[in-house]
Amino acid sequence: MMNEKKAIQDFYSDQMSHCYGCGRLNNFGMKLKSYWNEEEESSIATYIPKAHQTAFPGFVYGGLIASLIDCHGTGTAAAAAYKAEGRKIGTEPELRYVTASLHVDYLKPTPIDQELVLIGKVKEIKGRKVTTEVKLFAAEQLCAQGEVITVKIPETMIFKK
Repeated sequence: MMNEKKAIQDFYSDQMSHCYGCGRLNNFGMKLKSYWNEEEESSIATYIPKAHQTAFPGFVYGGLIASLIDCHGTGTAAAAAYKAEGRKIGTEPELRYVTASLHVDYLKPTPIDQELVLIGKVKEIKGRKVTTEVKLFAAEQLCAQGEVITVKIPETMIFKK
């Protein structure tokens, strides 16, 4: 059902593609790309931290970790919502989710000099709300995990042409 060559965020409309964490149209952002794995009903993203995204030498700033978990969680929510409705991602009407609550547990210091891998899973879909769990790994070590409670984007956030 999901196109594995395109990231979940690549299906977002232009209006929904300005997020600092995952927006393809934000030239100053991180441009996180999340991919849906149909067989495992999970999502995956990778990110290589920049030297300036440090807390102190050698380690990733915790706010960056929270941002990655946040954006990967909302992307996972969108993909799961399409699947729950039996629709292909990117079909109209667009399903887009925003964060209602973000909880992050920092388990180990996260090294800045390597690729970070995020794995997302859906915990619950209930009405307009999708709850996801995201784990962040560096060199196969679990460094952080979070729960992202998302809600379908409210109409008040959608620009009307």
